[in-house]
Amino acid sequence: MKRTEVLTATESILKEAGFQISERCVARPSCFDLVVRKKEQLALMKVYVNIGNVSTEDATELQAISECLSATPFFICAENRKKPLEDDTVYSRYNIYTITPKTLEDTALHGMRPLVEAGPGGYYVRLHGKRIRERRQRLGLSIGKLADMIGISRRTLYGYEKNMAKASVSVAYNLEWTLGVPLVESIDIFQSNSQNEGFLAAAKRIITRHRFLQKVLNKFAQINFEVSCMRRAPFDFIAQSLDEPLNIIGGVSDEKERNIDRRTEEIMSISKVMNAQPIFITDGQQIPNRNIPLIHHRDLEGVKHSKEFISKL
Repeated sequence: MKRTEVLTATESILKEAGFQISERCVARPSCFDLVVRKKEQLALMKVYVNIGNVSTEDATELQAISECLSATPFFICAENRKKPLEDDTVYSRYNIYTITPKTLEDTALHGMRPLVEAGPGGYYVRLHGKRIRERRQRLGLSIGKLADMIGISRRTLYGYEKNMAKASVSVAYNLEWTLGVPLVESIDIFQSNSQNEGFLAAAKRIITRHRFLQKVLNKFAQINFEVSCMRRAPFDFIAQSLDEPLNIIGGVSDEKERNIDRRTEEIMSISKVMNAQPIFITDGQQIPNRNIPLIHHRDLEGVKHSKEFISKL
């Protein structure tokens, strides 16, 4: 299966499920292909055929953008080392949920959340710890007795009851059979898997080699915006007002750029899905698409506070 086929299948599933979808990000290398939204569910998706082709750079920036916008990052993949990935199973690459198009289809179209997570050494499930404890006590079983019946240690069972550990599929089956109640919890893939911190902080600390962009970032910081620089996205920065509920998705002009019209369309499309304000900061270069607000850098330099800037939009 080719990447374009996986991407087309992903778009088709999301459209049928009623998601609002941005245009594909193709104007320049990007850590995501699509931005999608359905009600409060906002996600950034990158499609690969092989999970092994996911790059550290894409994963790091995808995490940063997702944290900044309270979105869920996804990788959609079909195989690993030429072996098909399992459906109804959630994989993880650089701590980002990775699923097959079929798993996406089952979740988005049919409400069938996956149950199994792939991890080191096998496949695991999440158990409902409170339900285990309540059922064990109702049956008059001690932790030690139930652990012996299942063939696990008391410490392991204690971890299950406290939601501190995941169980293998076989152990989960034995627990459910012994206790006579369903115990496996489904996985809400739209709840971010991120356990790492610092991606967003790193994005804010980036000192870009693009001098014009750096001047723009510094100015936004001066007028009370939190600013994050992005290197692998159609936009160049995200600016979040500390005074108003406003997110800005911004680009800066580059006289050497050939795909400026396409990139502008992508920025506008992404901003619409994200409910953000698109802008382009220019140094006098003409932007073919006049539907995006253009601000000359000299006008930006004269702004004293965020409300003054917002009034220009």
